[in-house]
Amino acid sequence: MPLINVKTSAAAPADPEALLLELSRTLAALLGKPERYVMTLLEAGVPMTFAGDATPACYVTVRSIGALDGDRPRQLSAAVAQVIERHLGVPAKRTYLDATDVPARLWGWNGDTFG
Repeated sequence: MPLINVKTSAAAPADPEALLLELSRTLAALLGKPERYVMTLLEAGVPMTFAGDATPACYVTVRSIGALDGDRPRQLSAAVAQVIERHLGVPAKRTYLDATDVPARLWGWNGDTFG
C-alpha cells in the first residue's frame, strides 16, 4: 500500500535495484508498514528543470494509507533525500517530496480495496 515513485532527470544508476530496495526498506521502516506491500518505481532520464536550471533534479511522490501524521513526512523527506543523493547524486536541495495520505477505500489491490 505504500508507494514511492522517483522521477529524475539524472541517469539511472548502474544498479537501479539497489536504489529501489533501499527505498522500499526505508519506506516500510519509517511508516511502520509491512514491506510486502511497498511498491517502488524509478523513472530516470525524465526531462525536467528546477529553479530555472536543468541540472539533475528529482520529484518523489509517496502515497500511503495513513502513517503520514506528525513528524513522519519530515523524517521521510530527510531519509529519502539521503538515499537519492547516495544513489543518484542529486542533492537534497534539488529534490521535492510530495506525500499523500490515501483513503483505504481508494487503494486497490488483489481485485479489491483496503477499505
